[in-house]
Amino acid sequence: MSLQPPAPDPVGDNRKIIHVDMDAFYASVEQRDDPGLRGRPVAVGGSRARGVVAAASYEARGYGVRSAMPSVTALRRCPDLVFVPPRFDVYRSVSQQIREIFARYTDQIEPLSLDEAYLDVTSDRAGLGSATAIAEAIRAAIREETGLTASAGVSYNKFIAKLASDQNKPDGICIIPPAQGPAFVAALPVKRFHGVGPVTARKMEALGILTGQDLRERPLDVLQRHFGSYADYLHGAARGIDHRPVRTHREAKSVGAERTFENDLTERDALRAALERVVEAAWVRIERSGVAGRTVTMKLRYSDFRTITRARSTGQPITERAQFLAIGLDLLDQQLPVAGGVRLLGLTLSGLNVAHGGEDGPSQAELPL
Repeated sequence: MSLQPPAPDPVGDNRKIIHVDMDAFYASVEQRDDPGLRGRPVAVGGSRARGVVAAASYEARGYGVRSAMPSVTALRRCPDLVFVPPRFDVYRSVSQQIREIFARYTDQIEPLSLDEAYLDVTSDRAGLGSATAIAEAIRAAIREETGLTASAGVSYNKFIAKLASDQNKPDGICIIPPAQGPAFVAALPVKRFHGVGPVTARKMEALGILTGQDLRERPLDVLQRHFGSYADYLHGAARGIDHRPVRTHREAKSVGAERTFENDLTERDALRAALERVVEAAWVRIERSGVAGRTVTMKLRYSDFRTITRARSTGQPITERAQFLAIGLDLLDQQLPVAGGVRLLGLTLSGLNVAHGGEDGPSQAELPL
């Protein structure tokens, strides 16, 4: 089926966006600070007995070790894996160094986590002549001042810039100008699209949607029927279109994790053990975000896809993992026994102490990629 190229994006085509993503950030900091870890497979977080991997070095990733993986699974894949405890205070300090580097080139910065951010460099404040030159200057400064490497994607919108930053990892850069955007997206697996998780990817696969090209061939009304309000984003993304601006202040509403099970769980002990694994993954994200909150919300999805949530608020911010887990277990116990199996279990922290931000600044003159 032959498709005409989509019409240019009148908003995005005038933006110059960089997505900077540190390479295996936590593990790289540990290898930098302990020369004995260099060249070895390293897992940050967890232990040889229990827990969840928060981050893995590239050497560990070569064995299939990934973040959010149970430690026992990681060890089966890599028996020589070295576990080190996370040092979030150090990671936050290095992250602040990196953001100070960003600020030399633009004040339009949208942090996504400690190790990645979007930058709008449409205004060439440093006078370097192109967004690519800015990205290279940032990467060089990060290497010189922190001893770490970063990868970058340079493009005309956030969606493609994020995809591009992953294209030549580690320590790489990828530039996708407007004329190449739709073709770049068309050739990629949809499971690489930001926001398409494993569940959505499996649903797309069942519909015969494996690539960006497959997605682009589906009419909007078909996508809406299967994906609801998310369809508008997918329809635009498949055409290389993303109008979202870089937001210099983001209000996090909740932080947490959830897990979908291969087989429905019914027994109390299995459900409590599963919730503990969810809490391990969620608490890594909470610590990474540097937030505290007062409300814990548990999400349960049953085998018939009926979904319930139960929440509890506290008088003081929850700052300890043990308290977060205890509240979650109590919320779970109140729903037991379950009449049918549980296929998904999640736990989030909300009511966060995150400051409100302002709106984006005025549009700037065009800068070449």
